[in-house]
Amino acid sequence: MKLIAESTSTRTEWVLVEGDHLVQRVITEGINPYFQTRKEISRSIRLNLPEIFFKRKINQIYFYGAGCATEEKKKVVESSLIAQFKTSARVESDLLAAARGLFKNDTGIACILGTGSNSCFYDGEKITKNVRPAGYVLGDEGSEAVLGKLFLANVLKDLAPVELTKLFYEKFGITADDVMDAVYESTSPTRFLVFVSRFLAENLENKYVYNLLTQNLRDFFTRNICQYDYKAYRIRFVGSGAFTFAEVLKEIALEFGTKVDMIKVSSIQGLIEYHALNVDGLD
Repeated sequence: MKLIAESTSTRTEWVLVEGDHLVQRVITEGINPYFQTRKEISRSIRLNLPEIFFKRKINQIYFYGAGCATEEKKKVVESSLIAQFKTSARVESDLLAAARGLFKNDTGIACILGTGSNSCFYDGEKITKNVRPAGYVLGDEGSEAVLGKLFLANVLKDLAPVELTKLFYEKFGITADDVMDAVYESTSPTRFLVFVSRFLAENLENKYVYNLLTQNLRDFFTRNICQYDYKAYRIRFVGSGAFTFAEVLKEIALEFGTKVDMIKVSSIQGLIEYHALNVDGLD
């Protein structure tokens, strides 16, 4: 039996799999070694997963997560998994999860639009090119966090529509000072920014919101997609932001003379299929 997990900074999807058959599926809080210690990750795993995950005989663990791009950070998560499940574990990045989940063993450009954003060229086996995402301060164009950041910047400078600003403050029950605290004093400001982006998703009929979103998505294409040979390969997306704004995302792709042929909220089903086809696929 295999345990496959896909984690963002806000949620982790865990599945127990026998071959390509899903046995059990659970959603828990996000795991990210940039923000959590080994001890904190172990505690999160132990407290949030149901007991069945610890009672089953698991032969291999495949964990894909945000913040798992370097060997140092992979080791933090790997050691936590081994300590809890007493079996070997392989840890890889969320970007490789996207590539494998979207393309399996085929070639293409895999993109993530969620809390953050990322992209890569995948040759069917490995990532051969990656435009550095650079985080929500310097990059992450197209992401939910950046969309929230752009809106809040306009709200604080009185550049957002008055009625929309009023609706925002009323919905969240906060003030401008609270916004500053949530962004600059919080240990996880991106979570707040994602909540803000979901408020915008509820108001997409507002012309200002639509324009803000489309510009954010254009920036993703201009600064990321266009650095690949993007008209020669299929482009696919995964992530909550891509799924939420799927129709607008397809419109923007057409502006760039290409199209998006797949958008998934999660890579997990594709990963189940990938690991059924590729035994020890992380070797």
